[in-house]
Amino acid sequence: MAKPKWLNWAVGEISKLRDLLSFTGWRLYTGTYITPYRLNSSRVDYAKARALYENTDDAYKLGAGFAKTVINTTVGFMGVPRFRSEDEEAQAVLDDFFSANVSRMQLTHRNAMRDGDCFVWITREENEDATLYPEKKARLVYNIIPPEQVVQIIRNPITGSVREYVLKSEHVWLDESNNTRRCIVTQRISKDRRLIQIDGDIPPDIQPGEERNPWGFIPIVHFKNEGDETKEFGQSDLEPIEPFMKAYHDVMLHAIQGSKMHSTPRLKLKLKDIAQFLQNNFGITDPAEFAAKGGTINLDGHELLIFMDEEDADFIEVKSAIGDAKDLLQLLFYCIVDTSETPEFAFGVHTPSSHASVKEQMPILIRRIARKREYFTEAWQRLARIVLAMTAQAEGKSFSTYATTLEWDDIDPRDGKDVAEELNLITQALNTAIQGGFLSIQAAADFLKEYITTMRDFISDDPEVPGERERIIQDRIMQARLEDGQLLQDEKQIIDALNGQV
Repeated sequence: MAKPKWLNWAVGEISKLRDLLSFTGWRLYTGTYITPYRLNSSRVDYAKARALYENTDDAYKLGAGFAKTVINTTVGFMGVPRFRSEDEEAQAVLDDFFSANVSRMQLTHRNAMRDGDCFVWITREENEDATLYPEKKARLVYNIIPPEQVVQIIRNPITGSVREYVLKSEHVWLDESNNTRRCIVTQRISKDRRLIQIDGDIPPDIQPGEERNPWGFIPIVHFKNEGDETKEFGQSDLEPIEPFMKAYHDVMLHAIQGSKMHSTPRLKLKLKDIAQFLQNNFGITDPAEFAAKGGTINLDGHELLIFMDEEDADFIEVKSAIGDAKDLLQLLFYCIVDTSETPEFAFGVHTPSSHASVKEQMPILIRRIARKREYFTEAWQRLARIVLAMTAQAEGKSFSTYATTLEWDDIDPRDGKDVAEELNLITQALNTAIQGGFLSIQAAADFLKEYITTMRDFISDDPEVPGERERIIQDRIMQARLEDGQLLQDEKQIIDALNGQV
């Protein structure tokens, strides 16, 4: 029996619908919806983030003062990394380049945490100050690109690796006739080429066109703050606390306005005969005529007022509006402290609270610093590889490896007394373990080396560099010689004394 035409049509439409829904993310057999993956390309409002940091936004004036402390405290404790390479020549190149750009490295951390993104572009340029620096014909330049100039990052849809950066910027200059010229410069930078397009007037020192990228890689590194695999760009550290700074500003503004309104006490008069009071104190005989002519009363020079029986004067004082808002302002302050993971003492609170904050909140800051350092480790290592690769290609050098490790300054919240007491307890415990026979001297020395930076390995692998064991033996030999010399000196004094008696 043949199927009806409507049934064949229905089966075909259901099949089309199944294919369509499957493409858009529906699963018919479970009835659940699977959101298709899309990389979030939304970005931080860079202008607003900088306005908050610099406290120039009128809508946040009384609350954005916390922003700079939040950013600068983290940047200051974080510091900049030191690069370590197994190749001695590579180490010299890294030391020379990064030691000359410490300030820019600090700016990289600050901009990334403030704006959410910081792009560093390493270029090799001819030395324009050859007269001042004749020893360098060319040098590597550490360029920080404003993040708003990076309008697009083109990625490999499979691996997610960067294929091309698209940069766009406005260029304004004055020509020889003092006329204002402007143009939009668009750059497309990939590992193979650099394409420059100009929309508008042609600048005198820039020529549009395409040129080959001699390096074979993109010399741009993206420092992305608080980023993850679902976001194209980073997140500013000011975003989580922005609502609290706005609320702090509003509460403080209303409190100040109320304080201005009610800060001056108001005079209250209790009078039985107003006409008599005005005549006795201001010489006004006809109050109605005085009021009709728009007359006013000035109390200046009237320190003494005359009152009749049962008349009195008093001042009306309003309770401070700031006092009423104090609890709410304190709550908002601690919301900023907790959300930003910034210690309370960093904002300059009073001394007793600061002492408590150092011990209780410093571990939170240390964990925050450690997390930030891990975020930027891969970016810094890639930047070091770029520096070494450019140097190797341009100067004909050969390095055994481009790999580097990062070293950061330790953050120790303890003072000198705490460190000395801890070291004393550790050495006593290690000595007890050695005397008890259940810990070797080498194990104790290796453990103690983590606390004393001047200690060497107990047994050195380098025959030319003595280990800690050899250094201890040398010290004991020297002490023994000194003791023998002192013994001989004492014997000589005794013999001389005996000879003198004879």
